[in-house]
Amino acid sequence: MTSADDEKARRIAAVNACDKVLSHGKYPTMRDRLARLAARDGLDGPTDMYGDGVVAEVEQRVARLLGTEEAVWFPTGTMAQQVALRCWAGRTGNPTVALHPLAHPERHERGALSALSGLRTVHPTTARRLPDAQEIRELDEPFGTLMLELPLRDAGFVLPSWEDLTATVEAARERDAVVHFDGARLWECPPHFGKPLEEIAGLADSVYVSFYKSLGGVAGAALAAPSGPAAEARAWRHRYGGLLFQQWPTVLAALDGLDRELPRLPEYVAHAKTIAAALRRSLAQAGWARVHPDVPHTHQFQLWLLEAPEVLNEAGVRQAEETRRALFGRWSAGEAPGTSMTEVTVAASALEWDADDVAGAVDDFLGYVREVRKES
Repeated sequence: MTSADDEKARRIAAVNACDKVLSHGKYPTMRDRLARLAARDGLDGPTDMYGDGVVAEVEQRVARLLGTEEAVWFPTGTMAQQVALRCWAGRTGNPTVALHPLAHPERHERGALSALSGLRTVHPTTARRLPDAQEIRELDEPFGTLMLELPLRDAGFVLPSWEDLTATVEAARERDAVVHFDGARLWECPPHFGKPLEEIAGLADSVYVSFYKSLGGVAGAALAAPSGPAAEARAWRHRYGGLLFQQWPTVLAALDGLDRELPRLPEYVAHAKTIAAALRRSLAQAGWARVHPDVPHTHQFQLWLLEAPEVLNEAGVRQAEETRRALFGRWSAGEAPGTSMTEVTVAASALEWDADDVAGAVDDFLGYVREVRKES
């Protein structure tokens, strides 16, 4: 039986041998990543030690980009967000966080908010979108912090309108709550809102941003906040084990992402609309298929098909191996029986694809699906 590691290695090898890759792009080797970082200017200075040097540089840059007094580097976004919510609970005197049940702390952090910080969560809505102002006003118990994930990844990378977002924030203020943005992917939100990063971040009391989800970094995150909460966050970062001796390789990758990828994100967001429309048209012949949202809010969206994930994954690898074109990343089982979902990320490699390229590759992909299904 093929192991999960073997399947992953086969998929990476197949994608890296392709001439064209639509979603996510190829998988760079460690040597490739090091060579790219080594080509940067300004590498002749000393390495960082316990948060100075290049770490302080990226903190200052994020604070300028988001228009906040300070920004604090964290090795992981999970740590940054837990610290932020813990700090706000102490300052408001209320350990309850209002957030969406699909938000990252609820889905991907193993209950860390309650296990590590004694916080509890309440859900203003279960709809597959961010809560609106009325739901915040009508929430039937007090909360100290409202956390909004922009975009809400597990609902399909969805965003509210600017008017709805500002109204929701105002509703939280009316209830004497602070507002924290999970902005792991905030970098790609300006085209949807028609507002600059600084104005979006300015709605919240604190904002967390990631350096690898959109910017192609290795890891790392930053918490942007006023000086007082930022100082407290540094203290908790130390307690949580996040004050590492040296972090310069990860920080250099973050700076590289800010230089290279951040300016290109609007182009990716615009092209995602073209790719999504082409996929919708081309997959009509497959029977039941759905692109969600219909018009992507960012450069990422979900694609759903009525097929088993193991069939789709095998078909995708065969297509990459035999045609040297890769359409999708890995498929997983959908919420409804018999469905599968994959996340499509439109980045640099996808700019080489037009609607005709997508249509031809989808035809090939569906042929491989039929082939694999017959063998199952």
